Amino acid sequence: MKKITLAATAIAAVAALALAGCSSDRGGGESTDGASGSAGFAADSTIGIALPDKTSENWVLAGGLFEDGLADAGFKGDVQYAPASNTVAEQQNQISAMVTNGAKVIVIGAKDGKQLGTQLQQAADAGVTIIAYDRLIENTENVDYYVAFDNFKVGELQGQALLDGLAARSGHEAPWNVELFSGSPDDANSAVFFDGAMKVLQPKIDDGTLVVVSGQTDIAQTATQGWEAENAQSRMDSLLAANYGDKNVDGVLSPNDNLARAIITSTKQAGKDISKVTVTGQDSEVESVKSIMAGEQYSTINKDTNLLVEQTIKMIQQLQKGEEVDVNDTEQYDNGVKIVPSYLLDPVIVTKENAAEAYANNPNLLDIVNAAG
Repeated sequence: MKKITLAATAIAAVAALALAGCSSDRGGGESTDGASGSAGFAADSTIGIALPDKTSENWVLAGGLFEDGLADAGFKGDVQYAPASNTVAEQQNQISAMVTNGAKVIVIGAKDGKQLGTQLQQAADAGVTIIAYDRLIENTENVDYYVAFDNFKVGELQGQALLDGLAARSGHEAPWNVELFSGSPDDANSAVFFDGAMKVLQPKIDDGTLVVVSGQTDIAQTATQGWEAENAQSRMDSLLAANYGDKNVDGVLSPNDNLARAIITSTKQAGKDISKVTVTGQDSEVESVKSIMAGEQYSTINKDTNLLVEQTIKMIQQLQKGEEVDVNDTEQYDNGVKIVPSYLLDPVIVTKENAAEAYANNPNLLDIVNAAG
C-alpha cells in the first residue's frame, strides 16, 4: 500500500488553501483529518445508492438498510442494483441517471471499480460527491471518500485463521497441503484481501510449513470470476482431481463465504473428510454460520453491514450540513490516481469458539449459534 509522506501532505494542504476560494459545492477537499465539508445542500435531497448484484447476502441487506436509513434521515433515497451479469453497463447507466436526476451524493458499491471513470467525471462536473462503498473505485480522481471495513486486515485475519485451523484440525504436524482462492479480478477488494492473507501465508510457504500442491500462488491463477460459487467449485474440482488422488488437502484459503461453501461441497464430493480441512470465509452468511457450527467451514469474518451503512449515512449527513466528514485513514488506499480519504471499520474473525460473543448483537445469527449448542 502506498503511504503519503509528510511533504506530500503539506503540499496537499497548501493546494487546498489556494483553491478554497474557487471551490464548488462538491465535498471532496482533504484536510489535516482527511476531509473538509462543503457548503452543504438541502436536507431532503436525493441520495443515489448504486450497488452491484445480489449474489451476497450483505448486498441485499445493505440495500434495505440504505432505503430505511436515508428515509429516516429525511433524504430521498434512490437505491438501485446492477444485474447479475458480468457487465457494468447497467450500473454505468444508473449512475449517469442519478447525476441527471439531481442526486447530491452517490454511494457506489462498484460492479467494476475500473470502469466508472466517465460517469464519475459527469458527477464531478455536476458537483456530486462520490462515496465508494466497500469496494474502492480505481483510476479516477473523482472519488471523494471510501467507507469500508479494513480489507487488508480482513486478509490478514483470514491468513491467520488458516494457520490456526490447520494446527487445530488437520490431525498432523506441518507441512500442510493447501490451496489458495481469491475473488473476482474486477473487484479492487480481491487483491487487498489476497495481499493481506499472503502477508501472513507467504513466509510459511517459503519455509515449507505450507505446500501449495497445485503450485498456483499468483492472484491471476487463484481468481474467481464474478465471485460466482460455480466457478470456485469447478476450479476446486479440477485441483482435487489433478493433485490430490490419495493425498489429503488440509486447508483452503477462501476469500468469502459463498465461495467457501462451494469449495466445501467440492471437497466432500471428492471423498475428503471435511472435518479435517480448514476453509476460511468472510461475510457471516447464514448458511456459513450454520456450517461453522456443524464443524465444516472453519472461520468467517464478521463485517456488520448495519455499522457500515450507519457510518455511510453519517458521512452523508455531514456533507449535507457542510461539516467536516469523518475519516480515519488518509494513507492506505491508493486508487492509482490519488489516496482516497477513508473511514475504515474493524473486521472480526469468527470461529465456532467465539461465535456467541461475535454475534451477541445479531439475534438471527446468535439463534443459530445457540441452537447448535
